[in-house]
Amino acid sequence: MSASGEAGATAAGDDVVVAGPADFRRGHRRLPRPEGADAEVIPLARGSEPVHPPAPAMPALREQREELRAHIVEGRFEGIRRQHSLGKRTARERIELLLDPDSFTEVELYRRHQASGLGLAENRPYTDGVIAGSGTIDGRRVFVYAQDFTVFGGSLGEAHAAKIQKVMDLAVSTGSPIIGLNDSGGARIQEGVMSLNGYGGIFRRQVEASGVIPQISVVLGPCAGGAAYSPALADFTFMVRDTARMYLTGPDVVEAVSGQRVSHEELGGADVHGTYSGVATVVHDDEESCLDDVRYLISLLPGNYLDPAPPNPSCEAHRDKRPRLAEIVPVEPNRPYDMREVFAEIADDGEFFELHAGWARNVLCALARIDGRVVGLVGNQPVVFAGVLDGPASQKAARFVRFCDAFGIPLVTLVDVPGFVPGVEHERSGIIRQGAQLLHAYCEATVPRVQVILRKAYGGAYIVMDSRSIGCDLSLAWPTNQIAVMGAEGAVNVLFRRDLAAAKDPDALRGKLVAEYTEEFMNAQYAAERGLVDDIIDPADTRAALARGLAMVRDKRKAAPRRKHGNLPI
Repeated sequence: MSASGEAGATAAGDDVVVAGPADFRRGHRRLPRPEGADAEVIPLARGSEPVHPPAPAMPALREQREELRAHIVEGRFEGIRRQHSLGKRTARERIELLLDPDSFTEVELYRRHQASGLGLAENRPYTDGVIAGSGTIDGRRVFVYAQDFTVFGGSLGEAHAAKIQKVMDLAVSTGSPIIGLNDSGGARIQEGVMSLNGYGGIFRRQVEASGVIPQISVVLGPCAGGAAYSPALADFTFMVRDTARMYLTGPDVVEAVSGQRVSHEELGGADVHGTYSGVATVVHDDEESCLDDVRYLISLLPGNYLDPAPPNPSCEAHRDKRPRLAEIVPVEPNRPYDMREVFAEIADDGEFFELHAGWARNVLCALARIDGRVVGLVGNQPVVFAGVLDGPASQKAARFVRFCDAFGIPLVTLVDVPGFVPGVEHERSGIIRQGAQLLHAYCEATVPRVQVILRKAYGGAYIVMDSRSIGCDLSLAWPTNQIAVMGAEGAVNVLFRRDLAAAKDPDALRGKLVAEYTEEFMNAQYAAERGLVDDIIDPADTRAALARGLAMVRDKRKAAPRRKHGNLPI
């Protein structure tokens, strides 16, 4: 035994030395040796070696892993059958439709909740009701999560929320878009406040990611209660008719509180949010076309605010003639036409992606390409309320302008606006504040901005629609432009009210005065002579002029004011 070992400490299998006369060496006591006897060594019996079960072979471990993964990915047959019976695809089927083939990398496949109350301890399915990870769309990296309604009805608990938060963090750190496929019954009641805490963490991350990476929310089933705020915070929200529904309080609560009986679809269906509330950016009839449109939208967006939107090769747009533009837009200022036809003429291949097509239809917002480069198009729509600006139209255009500015997408504004809509109802509903939102959005935008005035540009609406005075880089106008405080007839009625009242033939006098006012103050050159318009162009040259103008200001650099943030009039 080692002399340095502790007294009384004997390892299994060591021998004990029975010493001679008692003495102490280095603090250790030796036992006395019997007289006349030599020291003898007494062997101690060795203990038996511990018995371990044989370790499984690697092939067996790999087989177990594959079996478990296959079981998790396969899902519950009964839940899948019910999902299909509702006309909905499963979470994994949706991801397969959305992403490039064989590109999806899943994270936290084995995640399970750790709650124990109300029977949860005996029911701990893998994935916890959400599939999360990353893949590619046309070869470009995106992050995605898809709520799985076959597991706990897609309800959100602590582990479920943590998975969503993880892919959101990864999306921000890699500068990639995030896409959420929503199909959830809401907060998991059994987990109590922790589910609400999970929602809060998601919302905070969405706000922090706003303007950093594009955020797309796709509602493919229920999205109720606090969960509805996630699509509202996203940059773009897609909904599918008949299966998607979104509201803060369901029909039962509405009936209990107000006595009003309403269906899920009437309360929060896709058409409700696509037409009235404006929460839904795009509405589709089926999941396949919806997810295909999400892929197309991604092709128009940059990965983050530092990267440019992916360009296509130049198509020599600066040489392009579009004579049909002069046919689409009537010379008479009060005759309507469809601004969508103008969009199609100036966009590459006649293609543009319209946003909020069913809401606030008196203004159009779309993403398109001009000479291969992505631009944001904003235009008044004369076939709806003569193209006047009202509250919803101002909010719709303001949000789009702010998105384009956040992600470096140049803005093209096509103006044909008779003014802001008048009326007691509109004033009471806050049209001043709502119009100021659009004004604020344009004024703070630092991206390249080109304005084209087709016909009418009256009053405050002219200023708000990206006029020279609020910072557009290039203002172009057609020969039919009329830029004025108000229309000629309105101006005459105000300026010559007494003369008209005293005239023997008021109509004849009014016609004469209107013609004179139009000739003097609303002629095509009036604004250009005062430096408010850079060029008066042939309508057929509009696409070419836009291509040249955008190329001219493409490298524009304008720093934002040093401040924490502005105070948008919301």
